[in-house]
Order: sequence, then structure tokens, then C-alpha cells
Amino acid sequence: MAALSMTGKRGALVLGVSWLVVFLLLGSLAVAVQFFGRAGVLREQDEVVFLPIEKADIRPKAAVAAKPVPLPPPQIFETPPGGILPAILSPSEKAALAANPPPPSAPPVADATPPVALPPLAGGPSIANPALLEKTPQGYLPRISETGVWPLNAYAGPNPGTGRPRIAIVIGGLGISAKATQAAITALPAGVTLAFAPYAADVEHWVSLARQKGHEVLLQVPMEPYDFPDSDPGQYTLRSSVGEEGNIKRLTWSLTRITGYVGVTNLLGARFLSDSGSVEPMLTYLMRRGLMFYDNGTASHSVTKDVAGRLGAPFVQATNTIDSIQASMEIDHRLADLEAEARSKGSAAGTGFLYPVTIERVNLWARGLPGRGFVLAPVSAIVPAEKK
Repeated sequence: MAALSMTGKRGALVLGVSWLVVFLLLGSLAVAVQFFGRAGVLREQDEVVFLPIEKADIRPKAAVAAKPVPLPPPQIFETPPGGILPAILSPSEKAALAANPPPPSAPPVADATPPVALPPLAGGPSIANPALLEKTPQGYLPRISETGVWPLNAYAGPNPGTGRPRIAIVIGGLGISAKATQAAITALPAGVTLAFAPYAADVEHWVSLARQKGHEVLLQVPMEPYDFPDSDPGQYTLRSSVGEEGNIKRLTWSLTRITGYVGVTNLLGARFLSDSGSVEPMLTYLMRRGLMFYDNGTASHSVTKDVAGRLGAPFVQATNTIDSIQASMEIDHRLADLEAEARSKGSAAGTGFLYPVTIERVNLWARGLPGRGFVLAPVSAIVPAEKK
């Protein structure tokens, strides 16, 4: 009996010690959780705080806006001794050059080669005639040839002749969207003049394609709008506050982006075109390089007509923006207004953008023009003959 009693006491002691160890372990665990974290256990009374995404900076990489890719710098060319010489001449130019040979400092014409970095000059309309180019540190500038040929006349589209009222349609905004540019060049009739913005790196390719399709080409030059800088056409924008020298430098940049155009038109520009002190040097510079100016009619206070008349510069002003309301019926009404103006004045010019609805309505409208007694003409064809 004594042995059994001793065994029972030892069992009770072992059981008690075991329970004591368990309680000590549970207590230690509680203390650890309290001081070192709750091991992912979230109680109902716990407060949950969510950091804003912009503060937490945990946005996925795809959601971060990509920085715009800067345009490549202009290619630098060296002006050869004696300046650029014509490499491709018409028979009349060859005869004129023989009668008035270049100065002795210039290399012989027979040794002249076409300028480098130009698209091929063979096969379809030439994208550029070397006789009409001046090689500068900024790139190729248009110029009047040694024999007096203007780019305005050399790159002009087919003149439909006289006898019927002429209507010119200029569609702008080409060269920015490849898909929209391709659609405009392909779908629009050849008589429609196309205006290209100077920014895209491949704009010369689209100009070449447009001219092969028979389109006359204008260059869109960015100009200061009234709401600048909210509307900012870019660092090469012509501005009334920059001054003549600064604007000519900016204009030169635009003029060297492409070749093969008959003249310049405004990209925005309501404020700039309202300042005769800014407009006159620009038109003078363009005229000296054998180019016309087309006022697209979007600047309500433009002084270009008066300044061009005073200078005798080749000039056309649109009187109608055909797609200010992008609806088929409204565009049809504006085109009808151009017909009425052409019937009374002999010619008219309207401006549009390469919206799909604009391309569709102009294409359909042009098909019926001959039956209504009108001709679709490139914009150069309505420049007065005495100003060419």
C-alpha cells in the first residue's frame, strides 16, 4: 500500500509539472505576440490602413506614362564650294545655263552630282529637283533656281485650265498618324492638295507617296495661337514676341523637314497671323524662296491678305472650313457654299482635316463636280498668274 501511495504522489507531481510547463509556454507565446507582432492574425477591432497608390509607389510598370521620344536632330550638311549646282536640268534650263555659265569658283556642271540623302529622283514625280535646293547646316532649303524657276511652279500639280470655276480643297494634318495619312493619300482624288506637319521622322516618305499619286503638297508651319501656351504647337512655333531673326530661324527648321512642296500654310496661328509686323517678314522670306502662302482661314483676324497684297506675294486664303462640324450633312453644306463662291468669283478655296468623314464626303462630292460645271484644282492653280 505504501508503494502504491508513493507511485500516486509521483504521478500527480509529474502531471502538475507538465501543466505548469504548458502554462509557461502559452504565457511566453502571448508575450511574444504582444511585443513582436501577431503572426498575421487580424482581430476585428484592429484598424486597417491602405496607402494611396501614388504615395506607396507600387504602380505596375505598364501603368506609368511613357516619356515622349524626342525627335532626332536635323542632319548636318556641308555647303560645297560655289554653292549647290543643278544636277538635273530641263532643256530650257540647260540653254539658259549655257548662256550664263556659273562663276569660275564653282566646279564644272559636268562634275556636279545630285545632293546626298535625298529620295530617288527617277520614277514618277521628282520629290525634289536639286536645282531648287540650297544646302545649309540645317538641311535642304527650297530656293529659286539659277534660271529663275520657282518651287511654286516646279512642284505644282496639273493646272486644269480655264473656262470653268475652280475649287481648291486643302486637307491638313498629314504626316502625324501613318494610318490616317495613308487613307487620305489613297482615297482622295489627285486634285486635292495635301498639307503635311513637319514633326514625324518619316514625313518625307509620305510626301513622296502623295506626289506619286498626283497630289500637290503644302508644308504646315506651326504658328502661335491665342491660347498659347495652353495650345502649344512645339518649340519651333513662330511667335509674335520672338522677333524677325528668331522667327526666321524657326521657319528655316520647318522648311528643311521636307522637299517638293509649293508653299506654306499655317498650323494654328490665330495670334501670329493677326500681327502684320510678324507676318510681313515671313511672307517676304517665303517669296524670296519661290514659295506661296496659303492662309487656311481659321484665323478670324488674319492680316495675311493685306500684307501679301502689299508685297505682291503669291497667296491664297481659304474662305471656308468645311469640317468645323464633323457631320456629313454639315460638310456637304460647306462644299455647296464653295461652289456658290466659285460660281460668283471664278474660284474658291476650302480647308479640312483628315477626318474619315471629311475624306468620305470630299471624295463623293468631287465625283459630281464636272457634271455641275466645276473643276477641282490644286491650290497653286488659283494663285493669280501675275504673282507666280
